[in-house]
Amino acid sequence: MEKNNSKWVLGHQVTSYETSGDYDLMLAVTPPHVQGPPPHLHNSFKESFLIIEGEMEFFVDGEIMKIGAGESVDIPPKTLHTFGNKSDSPCKWVNIHSPKGFSAFFEQMGIPAELEDAQEKSIAPEIIQKVMETAEAFDMIIKV
Repeated sequence: MEKNNSKWVLGHQVTSYETSGDYDLMLAVTPPHVQGPPPHLHNSFKESFLIIEGEMEFFVDGEIMKIGAGESVDIPPKTLHTFGNKSDSPCKWVNIHSPKGFSAFFEQMGIPAELEDAQEKSIAPEIIQKVMETAEAFDMIIKV
């Protein structure tokens, strides 16, 4: 299996992995006090999060919950959600989208991790604007 490239996407370091199934698989690290994407839903994608280390705060259909290491969240299609790391420690997590296809968002919006200041560049105003303008093309329906 070839080595996968990491990218910084909206302040989160995301590494996508090739799968033989009809799903996208990512491993991510969110530094302390990093906000997640704007509240959004996916019309077609089911999404799951598994927290490996640390904790993440999730907003799912109006409910706020803290999810810690060893816990998971399953988000059905058409469910408004977002997440962020409000803690003082990094959070490491696995993310799955099904069916396959959402990894193109990470690929196109991400800043290669090896670039200097990649995390800061991933939250630059021009990147945020690009995300807002093109999110719907990735079945990411932003609700702000």
